Amino acid sequence: MEALRAPPRAPPPPPLRRCTLPRSPRGGADRLVFSREPRLAPLARCCCSREGEGNARSKPHREGSNSIRLSRLNVQANNDQETYLADEQQKGVDIWELFSEAQRNILYLNKQRLLAMEELKKLQDQNESLLQDIEVLETGRQGISIVIAEQSRFCELLLRIDTMAISGMVGMTEASDLRNKVIGNRYMVHSVFSDIHHKQDTELLSELRLFLRKPVEKPLHVVHICSEMDPIASCGSLATYVTGLSSTLQRKGNLVEVILPKYAGINEDGIHCLRKAEADYESYFGGRWHKNRIWTGISSGVSLTLIEPVQLSYFDRDMLRGYPDDFERFSYFSRASLDYIVKSGKQPDILHVHNWETAIVGPLFWDIFAHQGLGNTRILLTCQDLNSQCLAGPNKLELCGLDPHKLNRADRLQDNSKTNLVNVLKGGIVYSNKVLLMSSTLPRDVAIQGLGHGLEATLTTHKEKVLIASHGFDGELWDPSKDIYLPQRYSANDIEGKSFCRKALKRRLGFQSGSSIVVGCISNGDSNTDGLREAVRVALHGGAQVIFMENNGPVMNSTVQALKEELKGDRVMFIEKYDEALEHLIFAGSNIFLCSSFYDPSLQIAMRAIKYGSAPVQINFRSNGSRQTECHDIPSTALSQYIISTYGDMSLSQALDNIKNSPSQWDWRIKDGMSKVLSWDAECYDLHWEAYSVIRKL
Repeated sequence: MEALRAPPRAPPPPPLRRCTLPRSPRGGADRLVFSREPRLAPLARCCCSREGEGNARSKPHREGSNSIRLSRLNVQANNDQETYLADEQQKGVDIWELFSEAQRNILYLNKQRLLAMEELKKLQDQNESLLQDIEVLETGRQGISIVIAEQSRFCELLLRIDTMAISGMVGMTEASDLRNKVIGNRYMVHSVFSDIHHKQDTELLSELRLFLRKPVEKPLHVVHICSEMDPIASCGSLATYVTGLSSTLQRKGNLVEVILPKYAGINEDGIHCLRKAEADYESYFGGRWHKNRIWTGISSGVSLTLIEPVQLSYFDRDMLRGYPDDFERFSYFSRASLDYIVKSGKQPDILHVHNWETAIVGPLFWDIFAHQGLGNTRILLTCQDLNSQCLAGPNKLELCGLDPHKLNRADRLQDNSKTNLVNVLKGGIVYSNKVLLMSSTLPRDVAIQGLGHGLEATLTTHKEKVLIASHGFDGELWDPSKDIYLPQRYSANDIEGKSFCRKALKRRLGFQSGSSIVVGCISNGDSNTDGLREAVRVALHGGAQVIFMENNGPVMNSTVQALKEELKGDRVMFIEKYDEALEHLIFAGSNIFLCSSFYDPSLQIAMRAIKYGSAPVQINFRSNGSRQTECHDIPSTALSQYIISTYGDMSLSQALDNIKNSPSQWDWRIKDGMSKVLSWDAECYDLHWEAYSVIRKL
C-alpha cells in the first residue's frame, strides 16, 4: 500500500487587526476589540497514488476514503479556529472589563482624596477656632486675674490698717484718714502699693503715710482724634501707639476715648459691641453741612467712636491714605470730630491729636471751638514722623471753616520753604499746647535738628512746648511667660523653654540640627539691602542659620525678594507669607535679632527681641563688619540708655563670638534684659502723664 501523507496542519492565526467599535454605553472611551480575520484553510487535495500505474479498481475507493478524512480534518480545523476566535473575543471582553474597573477605581480614589482634603480643611478650621477660643479664654483669664489681684490688694491694705490701729501703731484719727485716702483713690492702689503681703507693718505704714501726704491728681478725660488704631485700622507705628497708650491710661483709672474714621476696610472683628447710633449729626465742610453716621464700640478696653460721612465717600476706599485728596479727607474728619464732641456735650481735659492727618484740629479748636464749651480743654500733638507734613493751597483752609488770610503767615501755617503753600503739620505744632516727638533714643535738641525735615525753625521757636517720649509695647501680647503661640513658655527665672522653642522652630522650617545659633529678622520693608546682605554673610560665616519674614503682609518687598534670589542655601530661610504665630516663635527661637536701627522712633523689634531673650543687633555695617554708629549723644530715656549701652556697639560678628566663647556672660546679659519692664505701664506712661499734667495746668 502506498504510504499516506500526513494531512497539513491548520495555518497559524492571522495577525491581530485593530477595529474601532461604537462608544461604550458607560460613557467611557471607545472600546478597542482585538479580532482575527476569519480565514479558512484551503482544502488540500490529497491523492495517494503509486508511481507508475496502479490498480484501476482500487483507486476510487481510496480517493473517497481520503476525501472523508480530509473533510473531517477541515471540520476539526474550523472548529478549532472558531474556538480560538471565541477565546480571543473573550480575552478582549476581559481586557475591557479590567480597563473599566481601573477607571472606576481611579474615580473612587479621586473622590476619597477630595473627601480627605475637605476633612483636613475642617480639622484645620477647627484647630484655628480652638486657638482663637484659647486666646479669648487666656485673655479673659488674665483680665480676671488682674481684677482679682487689684481687689485683693485693696482689701488687704484696709485690713492691715485695721491691725495697725488695734496694735496701737496709729491712732483712730490717722487710721480713719488712711482708710479714706485708700478708698477715695482705689484705682491707684494697684500701681502704688506692691508686694503688701510680704511687708512688715512698719514698712507699709511708712508707705501709707507718704501716700496720705502726696497730692493725688484727679483722673483725666482724654479723647484721641486719630487716623489709626490697632487692630482696627493700621498701616504704621501710630496704630500700636494709640492702642498701647490708651489701654494703659484706661487701666490707670482715666477715661479714654478714641475717634476714628469709619473706613470701608475697617477690622470689625477687633471691635466689641459695635453698633450704629440711631441718630445722625451734621458737620460743616465746603460751605454746607453734611450728615454723618455714628458707630460706637469698645476696642482694647477703650471706648471707640467711628464717624462715617453719609454724602461723601472719603473713607470708602481700599487704603487708609495716599490719595490726592487726603487734605480734604482728613480735614473733613477733623472738623467732624470737633462738631461731634461739641454736640455730644463732651468736655475732655485733653484732645490728643496725631501726625499731620489730625494736626489741623489745633487751628480749628482755637479759632472756632474753644468758646463752645471747651474752654478748659487743651491740645497735645504727637508726631511719629515729621517727614509727612501735607502741603496745600491756602484757599483749601476755607473748606473746613478756617480763614486763609489769618493763617497763611510765617508764624502760623505758611510753609517755611514753599511760602505759597500752607503746612498742616506746622499748624499743629504752632496751635498745640504741647508737642511730643516720638523718639526712643534721641534727646530733644538732636531730635529737633535731626528729625525736623524743614520744620527745624518752627520747632526751635516753640522749643519750650516740645517733649521727647518713648514707645512701649504690649506686655500682655508679647511676654514669653504667657505667650499662647509658644510650644513651651519661659521667663528670665526659668529659661529652659527657649531652647525647646528653638528646636521647634528649626523643625517647623526644616533646618538641620547642626548649628545651634539662629539669627532672626522681621523685615518692615525699610531695611537697607546692603546692610541685610552683609548681615546674612556674616551670620553664615559664623555658622548661624538665618530666618527672614515680612511684617507688612503676604507679599515680599523688593529688598527681601532681591536677597532671596541672591542668597540661597540650606541655612537661609525666607518666609513669604506673614504668620502671627510663627512670628512669636521666631522671636522665641532666635539667639540674635537683626534691627534696621536703634534710632527708629518705636524700637518695637528691639524691645520684643530683648523680652524674648534675643540680642538686638543693628544691621548697618561697615565693610569690616562693625556697626556704624549714628549718634554719640546721651540717649533721652532709661530704655534707650540701656539698649545703647548694652547693644549699641555690638556687631553681629561680636555677638556670634560672645555666644560661642563666653556663654555664661551671654546668658546673664540675656536674662538681665528679659527682666526689664518694657511695656506701656513703665517709663513711656510716666512721660506721657507728665505731658498731660503740664498742659492741664496751663
